[in-house]
Amino acid sequence: MSAGLLGLLDDVAAIAKAAAASLDDVTAAAGKATAKAAGVVIDDTAVTPQYVTGVTPDRELPIVKKIALGSIRNKLLIILPVALLLSWVAPWALAPILMLGGLYLAYEGAEKIWEKIRGHEAAHDAPGAVDPSTPVAVQGAAAEKTLIGGAVRTDLILSAEIMVISLNEVAHEGFWQRLAILVVVALIITVGVYGVVGLIVKMDDIGLALAKRRSRGLQRFGNALVVGMPKVLGVIATVGTIAMLWVGGHILLNGAHELGWTAPFDWMHGIEHSIQDAVAGVGGILSWLFDTLISAIVGLAVGALAVAALHALPFGRKHA
Repeated sequence: MSAGLLGLLDDVAAIAKAAAASLDDVTAAAGKATAKAAGVVIDDTAVTPQYVTGVTPDRELPIVKKIALGSIRNKLLIILPVALLLSWVAPWALAPILMLGGLYLAYEGAEKIWEKIRGHEAAHDAPGAVDPSTPVAVQGAAAEKTLIGGAVRTDLILSAEIMVISLNEVAHEGFWQRLAILVVVALIITVGVYGVVGLIVKMDDIGLALAKRRSRGLQRFGNALVVGMPKVLGVIATVGTIAMLWVGGHILLNGAHELGWTAPFDWMHGIEHSIQDAVAGVGGILSWLFDTLISAIVGLAVGALAVAALHALPFGRKHA
């Protein structure tokens, strides 16, 4: 009887050890996949805070939370099932779908630049648009819903790029292993991105709290945060717009390469390698900057064409 019990305990221990090893494998693979998608993760972090600009302080974290929940739904309920299904039955369809997402990001980035050039007139004229000069809380719940919807749609594109990059990294794994890894990636990235975003948008409140402390040093630091955060958020909004163009252009270049039009991608990577080989020490950084610049230019050019085309259509024209 005792021998049978010891045997059972040995079996349980072996199963637990195998499960722990499997969990370690999943965690390691998720870490590798997350690192591979780091560039798009950074873009996602830069893009999101601009959607909280103009929001009253009491609604900042609730809005970030709603966007984060929308991001989780995007990743787990839309992107993950579709990506796994397409990678099985129609892997050729992933590139065109991602390119449509890249086109949308390029359009969004170019539209924001156009709105700034026109002094936000385009944003004011668009039916149901959020007026960036008025706090969202003043405009009402419908404006907040519109803002969150726009953020979640943009997140869908960025999340799709993140998940597809991660899927490519674990394509050699079995189905269940891939599923577990991608779920871990989705959770880690969403918590990381929106945790940082929540911290960024509340830094001025942290500054106010520090300014009330007795320590002179903390008071100065708190006041610096209060004064500096609006400028930081303005810079982040600009970076977010550039990131839309950069990621959108990069997706379009990669997609065109996968679909057979290799010349632009090969030209860009040829120059990248030349820069990396020619400049010791910082060649990698310079080649990355060149890739980013070319991708952003492509995104701006394609996005500008999309904006011009939509504004020329009867339903896209702005009313005077």
